[in-house]
Amino acid sequence: MNIYYWAPFISKVATTKAVLNSAISFKKYSKYEVSIIDSFGEWKPFKKIILKNKIKLISSNRTNIIKFISSNGYIKSRISYILIFIFNFVPLFKILKNQSPNFLIIHLVTSLPLFLFLLFNFRTKLILRVSGLPKLNIIRKLFWFIAVRKCFAITTPTIATLNNFRKLKNFHNKRLFLLKDPILEGTKNANLKKKKIHKNKKYILSIGRLTKQKNHEFLIRCFFHIVKIHKDINLFIIGEGELKKKLARLISELNLHESVFLLGYRKNIKKYISNSLCVVSTSLWEDPGFVMIEAASLKKIIISSDCPNGPKEFLENSEAGYLFKNNNKNEFIKTFNNFIYDNNSIKNLKLKKAYLNSKDYTIANHYNNFSKILEY
Repeated sequence: MNIYYWAPFISKVATTKAVLNSAISFKKYSKYEVSIIDSFGEWKPFKKIILKNKIKLISSNRTNIIKFISSNGYIKSRISYILIFIFNFVPLFKILKNQSPNFLIIHLVTSLPLFLFLLFNFRTKLILRVSGLPKLNIIRKLFWFIAVRKCFAITTPTIATLNNFRKLKNFHNKRLFLLKDPILEGTKNANLKKKKIHKNKKYILSIGRLTKQKNHEFLIRCFFHIVKIHKDINLFIIGEGELKKKLARLISELNLHESVFLLGYRKNIKKYISNSLCVVSTSLWEDPGFVMIEAASLKKIIISSDCPNGPKEFLENSEAGYLFKNNNKNEFIKTFNNFIYDNNSIKNLKLKKAYLNSKDYTIANHYNNFSKILEY
């Protein structure tokens, strides 16, 4: 029995970790042969860990298009998706026709495998893994409504996204499943030793790509008001992205260069989470956010927008953390002050509930639920 993963990516997004951990879970707990399809060389930086876990890396396309791939800006990223589609059309067809894996699990750039399954009959069962509810224009909606008929199963990471799909025509309940992402290896070692970071500053932490979705500009503008009251608190932002220069200019304009720090990419985010006062997510949409799960597993308070679709569900409407109205400055500041002034018994109860919720996102739990879908 063979499982192949198709998940081309043009920048290091959280979904890559979900794909890798999912593949590792099947290799660890089952007798499946597991392979990841490398569409243009994007998986080569992970080759060491892939081979260490005895997962096969299949190169689908030998044409060197990596120098033309870019994630900087909307137009360049769309051109990159088109190039991935064109240059992998024949190679992916040959893999499906000649190697005929039992299952093909698709993430991210899903248009190519969906299109191939529409044109040709393969013995392979197609599983579409959705990270969030797609923005469906008329053409895309028509394509999806036809293509999903070829899917053996469609999985979503949250109940809210699952229910949204159930409302759409052609997304039959028998094909739809809730499947939470494999973010954690386990939740046993939740406490890390305190280490001095940036001269032991007190800070709140935000982690994520510097994009419109993560809404860092909103966070910085809110912090401008917060730091007037809480002068000893700093804001650390971890991540890279196309908005980095814009955010740096904003920090300078607001004269926050001594309290707001753009740290760029950091390999070990756990130590930053563990040493923070809390982890903040101001995303405009999230489903539910890998950082949120990591923070909960490390027993760290989470402050999040109530954006669609995941945070409200994971934080149980503020029972397991602090929620504020999406993109509302006054609500954010009020919620942050509630966090600061709440007593420890309230915070500890939220921490406990969030930590228990994080256990649903382990590799073992993912495998148990996913294997049942494959046997459905």
